[in-house]
Amino acid sequence: MNKNLKYILIAVLILAPAVLAAQNVRMPIPKIAFDIEEAQGAKDVALSLQILFLLTILTLAPSIILMVTAFTRVVIVLDFVKRALSLQQMPPNQVIIGLALFLTVFIMAPTFQEINENALQPYLNGKLSNDQFAEKGIKPLREFMFKQTREKDIALFINLAKIEKPKNQDDVPTYCLIPSFMISELRRAFEIGVYIFFPFIVIDMIVASVLMAMGMIMLPPVMISLPFKLILFILVDGWNLLAYELVRSFG
Repeated sequence: MNKNLKYILIAVLILAPAVLAAQNVRMPIPKIAFDIEEAQGAKDVALSLQILFLLTILTLAPSIILMVTAFTRVVIVLDFVKRALSLQQMPPNQVIIGLALFLTVFIMAPTFQEINENALQPYLNGKLSNDQFAEKGIKPLREFMFKQTREKDIALFINLAKIEKPKNQDDVPTYCLIPSFMISELRRAFEIGVYIFFPFIVIDMIVASVLMAMGMIMLPPVMISLPFKLILFILVDGWNLLAYELVRSFG
Protein backbone atom coordinates (compact mmCIF):
# COMPACT_ATOMS: atom_id res chain seq x y z
CA MET A 1 0.00 0.00 0.00
CA ASN A 2 2.84 2.40 0.89
CA LYS A 3 4.55 1.59 -2.39
CA ASN A 4 1.39 2.38 -4.40
CA LEU A 5 0.93 5.63 -2.49
CA LYS A 6 4.48 6.66 -3.35
CA TYR A 7 3.85 6.08 -7.05
CA ILE A 8 0.59 8.06 -6.86
CA LEU A 9 2.35 11.06 -5.27
CA ILE A 10 5.09 10.98 -7.90
CA ALA A 11 2.50 10.88 -10.67
CA VAL A 12 0.63 13.85 -9.16
CA LEU A 13 3.81 15.92 -8.94
CA ILE A 14 4.68 15.15 -12.56
CA LEU A 15 1.21 15.65 -14.02
CA ALA A 16 0.15 18.69 -11.97
CA PRO A 17 2.00 21.27 -14.14
CA ALA A 18 0.57 19.72 -17.29
CA VAL A 19 -2.99 19.84 -15.93
CA LEU A 20 -2.61 23.48 -14.89
CA ALA A 21 -1.23 24.39 -18.31
CA ALA A 22 -4.12 22.63 -20.06
CA GLN A 23 -6.62 24.61 -18.01
CA ASN A 24 -4.79 27.90 -18.68
CA VAL A 25 -4.06 28.39 -15.00
CA ARG A 26 -1.10 30.69 -14.45
CA MET A 27 1.15 30.28 -11.48
CA PRO A 28 2.27 33.79 -10.47
CA ILE A 29 6.01 34.44 -10.26
CA PRO A 30 6.90 37.16 -7.75
CA LYS A 31 8.72 40.24 -8.93
CA ILE A 32 11.48 41.71 -6.82
CA ALA A 33 12.36 45.33 -7.46
CA PHE A 34 14.65 47.87 -5.81
CA ASP A 35 13.94 51.54 -6.38
CA ILE A 36 17.01 53.74 -6.66
CA GLU A 37 16.32 57.44 -6.97
CA GLU A 38 18.48 60.53 -6.96
CA ALA A 39 19.02 62.03 -3.52
CA GLN A 40 17.05 65.24 -3.10
CA GLY A 41 19.09 66.70 -0.30
CA ALA A 42 21.77 66.26 2.35
CA LYS A 43 19.37 64.29 4.54
CA ASP A 44 18.86 61.64 1.86
CA VAL A 45 22.62 61.37 1.28
CA ALA A 46 23.27 60.98 5.01
CA LEU A 47 20.62 58.26 5.26
CA SER A 48 22.14 56.36 2.32
CA LEU A 49 25.61 56.54 3.89
CA GLN A 50 24.21 55.29 7.21
CA ILE A 51 22.62 52.29 5.47
CA LEU A 52 25.89 51.46 3.69
CA PHE A 53 27.81 51.79 6.95
CA LEU A 54 25.32 49.54 8.75
CA LEU A 55 25.54 46.88 6.03
CA THR A 56 29.33 47.00 6.23
CA ILE A 57 29.25 46.55 10.01
CA LEU A 58 26.81 43.64 9.70
CA THR A 59 29.11 41.97 7.16
CA LEU A 60 32.14 42.29 9.44
CA ALA A 61 30.24 41.61 12.67
CA PRO A 62 31.04 37.84 12.90
CA SER A 63 34.76 38.50 12.47
CA ILE A 64 34.71 41.38 14.95
CA ILE A 65 32.86 39.30 17.55
CA LEU A 66 35.29 36.40 17.16
CA MET A 67 38.34 38.65 17.46
CA VAL A 68 37.28 40.08 20.84
CA THR A 69 36.54 36.68 22.39
CA ALA A 70 38.52 33.57 23.30
CA PHE A 71 38.20 32.18 19.76
CA THR A 72 41.64 33.31 18.54
CA ARG A 73 43.59 31.44 21.21
CA VAL A 74 41.38 28.34 21.11
CA VAL A 75 41.44 27.81 17.34
CA ILE A 76 45.21 28.37 17.07
CA VAL A 77 45.94 25.90 19.88
CA LEU A 78 43.67 23.27 18.32
CA ASP A 79 45.43 23.72 14.99
CA PHE A 80 48.80 23.33 16.73
CA VAL A 81 47.60 20.01 18.14
CA LYS A 82 46.66 18.82 14.68
CA ARG A 83 50.05 19.78 13.28
CA ALA A 84 51.97 18.34 16.23
CA LEU A 85 50.29 14.99 15.68
CA SER A 86 51.27 15.18 11.96
CA LEU A 87 47.63 14.75 10.98
CA GLN A 88 46.71 16.15 7.57
CA GLN A 89 42.95 15.73 7.26
CA MET A 90 41.81 14.29 10.59
CA PRO A 91 40.05 15.79 12.36
CA PRO A 92 38.58 17.89 9.52
CA ASN A 93 38.86 21.67 9.71
CA GLN A 94 35.08 21.90 10.15
CA VAL A 95 35.36 19.86 13.35
CA ILE A 96 38.25 21.99 14.63
CA ILE A 97 36.35 25.23 13.95
CA GLY A 98 33.16 23.80 15.48
CA LEU A 99 34.96 22.71 18.64
CA ALA A 100 36.68 26.09 18.87
CA LEU A 101 33.32 27.89 18.56
CA PHE A 102 31.64 25.83 21.27
CA LEU A 103 34.63 26.17 23.60
CA THR A 104 34.54 29.91 22.97
CA VAL A 105 30.83 30.06 23.85
CA PHE A 106 31.54 28.07 27.04
CA ILE A 107 34.41 30.35 28.06
CA MET A 108 32.54 33.54 27.20
CA ALA A 109 29.21 32.47 28.75
CA PRO A 110 29.59 34.60 31.93
CA THR A 111 30.52 37.65 29.86
CA PHE A 112 27.64 37.13 27.43
CA GLN A 113 25.24 36.64 30.33
CA GLU A 114 26.36 39.91 31.89
CA ILE A 115 25.87 41.72 28.57
CA ASN A 116 22.40 40.22 28.24
CA GLU A 117 21.32 41.16 31.77
CA ASN A 118 22.85 44.63 31.99
CA ALA A 119 22.59 45.86 28.40
CA LEU A 120 20.49 43.82 25.97
CA GLN A 121 17.38 43.14 28.04
CA PRO A 122 17.09 46.70 29.43
CA TYR A 123 17.57 48.04 25.89
CA LEU A 124 14.84 45.78 24.49
CA ASN A 125 12.54 46.91 27.29
CA GLY A 126 13.16 50.55 26.38
CA LYS A 127 15.07 51.38 29.56
CA LEU A 128 18.33 52.30 27.80
CA SER A 129 19.14 54.64 24.94
CA ASN A 130 21.40 53.64 22.06
CA ASP A 131 24.44 55.28 23.63
CA GLN A 132 23.78 53.69 27.01
CA PHE A 133 23.31 50.29 25.39
CA ALA A 134 26.64 50.58 23.57
CA GLU A 135 28.43 51.69 26.74
CA LYS A 136 27.00 48.96 28.96
CA GLY A 137 27.32 46.31 26.24
CA ILE A 138 31.02 46.89 25.59
CA LYS A 139 31.98 47.12 29.28
CA PRO A 140 31.97 43.33 30.06
CA LEU A 141 33.96 42.66 26.88
CA ARG A 142 36.51 45.32 27.83
CA GLU A 143 36.88 43.76 31.29
CA PHE A 144 37.45 40.33 29.71
CA MET A 145 40.03 41.71 27.27
CA PHE A 146 41.88 43.63 30.00
CA LYS A 147 42.30 40.41 32.01
CA GLN A 148 43.93 38.66 29.04
CA THR A 149 45.98 41.57 27.65
CA ARG A 150 49.51 42.45 28.67
CA GLU A 151 50.21 46.02 29.74
CA LYS A 152 53.18 46.01 27.37
CA ASP A 153 50.90 45.45 24.37
CA ILE A 154 48.49 48.16 25.50
CA ALA A 155 51.39 50.57 25.93
CA LEU A 156 52.56 49.77 22.40
CA PHE A 157 49.30 50.87 20.78
CA ILE A 158 48.94 53.85 23.12
CA ASN A 159 52.33 55.06 21.92
CA LEU A 160 51.51 54.32 18.28
CA ALA A 161 48.26 56.26 18.59
CA LYS A 162 50.22 59.16 20.15
CA ILE A 163 47.63 59.79 22.82
CA GLU A 164 48.07 60.80 26.44
CA LYS A 165 49.07 58.05 28.84
CA PRO A 166 45.85 56.70 30.40
CA LYS A 167 45.43 56.97 34.15
CA ASN A 168 43.19 53.91 34.43
CA GLN A 169 41.52 51.27 32.28
CA ASP A 170 38.55 53.52 31.49
CA ASP A 171 40.91 55.93 29.71
CA VAL A 172 42.17 53.24 27.30
CA PRO A 173 40.31 53.59 23.97
CA THR A 174 38.64 50.47 22.67
CA TYR A 175 40.37 50.84 19.29
CA CYS A 176 43.69 50.47 21.14
CA LEU A 177 42.51 47.70 23.43
CA ILE A 178 41.28 45.34 20.68
CA PRO A 179 44.58 45.02 18.72
CA SER A 180 46.45 44.80 22.03
CA PHE A 181 44.21 41.95 23.09
CA MET A 182 44.67 40.17 19.76
CA ILE A 183 48.46 40.20 19.77
CA SER A 184 48.44 39.10 23.42
CA GLU A 185 46.19 36.19 22.46
CA LEU A 186 48.46 35.27 19.55
CA ARG A 187 51.51 35.27 21.82
CA ARG A 188 49.75 33.14 24.45
CA ALA A 189 48.49 30.70 21.80
CA PHE A 190 51.99 30.25 20.39
CA GLU A 191 53.38 29.68 23.87
CA ILE A 192 50.86 26.89 24.43
CA GLY A 193 51.68 25.52 20.97
CA VAL A 194 55.37 25.19 21.91
CA TYR A 195 54.49 23.14 24.99
CA ILE A 196 52.22 20.94 22.86
CA PHE A 197 54.87 20.38 20.20
CA PHE A 198 57.71 19.47 22.56
CA PRO A 199 56.76 15.84 23.51
CA PHE A 200 55.83 14.98 19.93
CA ILE A 201 59.12 16.40 18.59
CA VAL A 202 60.94 14.12 21.04
CA ILE A 203 59.09 11.13 19.60
CA ASP A 204 60.00 12.22 16.04
CA MET A 205 63.67 12.57 16.98
CA ILE A 206 63.77 9.14 18.65
CA VAL A 207 62.08 7.44 15.70
CA ALA A 208 64.35 9.22 13.20
CA SER A 209 67.48 8.20 15.16
CA VAL A 210 66.36 4.56 15.33
CA LEU A 211 65.60 4.45 11.61
CA MET A 212 68.99 5.96 10.76
CA ALA A 213 70.74 3.47 13.04
CA MET A 214 68.95 0.61 11.26
CA GLY A 215 69.91 2.02 7.86
CA MET A 216 66.27 2.64 6.87
CA ILE A 217 66.95 6.13 5.56
CA MET A 218 64.37 6.02 2.77
CA LEU A 219 61.47 5.30 5.14
CA PRO A 220 59.70 8.55 6.22
CA PRO A 221 59.97 8.87 10.03
CA VAL A 222 56.49 10.42 10.19
CA MET A 223 54.88 7.16 9.06
CA ILE A 224 56.46 5.33 12.01
CA SER A 225 56.11 8.06 14.64
CA LEU A 226 52.43 8.81 13.91
CA PRO A 227 51.04 5.70 15.69
CA PHE A 228 53.24 6.40 18.74
CA LYS A 229 52.02 10.01 18.85
CA LEU A 230 48.41 8.89 18.69
CA ILE A 231 48.98 6.28 21.41
CA LEU A 232 50.59 8.91 23.67
CA PHE A 233 47.76 11.38 23.00
CA ILE A 234 45.13 8.75 23.80
CA LEU A 235 46.89 7.50 26.94
CA VAL A 236 47.04 11.00 28.46
CA ASP A 237 43.39 11.63 27.41
CA GLY A 238 44.57 14.47 25.22
CA TRP A 239 41.28 16.10 24.26
CA ASN A 240 40.04 16.14 27.85
CA LEU A 241 43.31 17.58 29.11
CA LEU A 242 43.50 20.11 26.29
CA ALA A 243 39.94 21.41 26.86
CA TYR A 244 40.61 21.69 30.61
CA GLU A 245 43.83 23.63 30.18
CA LEU A 246 42.36 25.91 27.51
CA VAL A 247 39.43 26.90 29.72
CA ARG A 248 41.71 27.27 32.77
CA SER A 249 44.08 29.52 30.82
CA PHE A 250 41.34 32.19 30.74
CA GLY A 251 40.85 32.10 34.51
